[in-house]
Amino acid sequence: MRLMKPKIRLYVDEPLGQGQAVPLSREHAHYLFGVMRQQIGARVALFNGRDGEWSAEVVEAGKRGGLLVCMEQTAPLHMPPDLWLLFAPIKKARTDFIVEKAAEMGARRIVPVQTEFTNSERIRQDRLQAHAVEAAEQCGGTFVPEVADLVKLDRLLSDWDPERQLMFCDEAEVGAAKTLASAKPGPWAILIGPEGGFSDAERTRLQGLSFAHVVSLGPRILRADTAAVAAMTVWQQILGDW
Repeated sequence: MRLMKPKIRLYVDEPLGQGQAVPLSREHAHYLFGVMRQQIGARVALFNGRDGEWSAEVVEAGKRGGLLVCMEQTAPLHMPPDLWLLFAPIKKARTDFIVEKAAEMGARRIVPVQTEFTNSERIRQDRLQAHAVEAAEQCGGTFVPEVADLVKLDRLLSDWDPERQLMFCDEAEVGAAKTLASAKPGPWAILIGPEGGFSDAERTRLQGLSFAHVVSLGPRILRADTAAVAAMTVWQQILGDW
């Protein structure tokens, strides 16, 4: 008999398993009981990025807290491919969009990078991580990618593991017939530059790296948020789990 999955999904930090009691935070309690009007006996889907998805029953409900008990597993943990998305932060709403779509499309790690032409010099890592959680809750994923803190591109490349291949999306390569058809599977990363593009020095360095693959995203220059979605689509179709 196929299990009916609850419509409400929540990400929690607690371990999940048969009979496991899961206390609710004040925020989750407000959402479940104040906003969604759930009551004792209701079923909620829980996931923590480690133990898959579990159907849990509300056994205590209050304005400031509550308690759920795991009843049965409704989905195993599904790990996305070992793909990182590196991007230069842009305007707030569009940076949020990139993080949300990266989580939905199967990035395992999301890394904001500061390039020479990056407009934003700081981010709210905790806020972006919350957006990744919300995206996983909405799309049915059982894994939440880590959103790293902002790091300078130069430092990131200096510490790079050459075993991880890098898909370098360069607007200067418009029209170039370069694909990933002959690329090898394994750990990968995608790098999306800032709205002002990469500097000449950054482009020269990236093109000289043995693990970097220069890729064109077509004959039109894309906005950074559009480029992130396009690049992940190309990679997923050739080397990912689509």
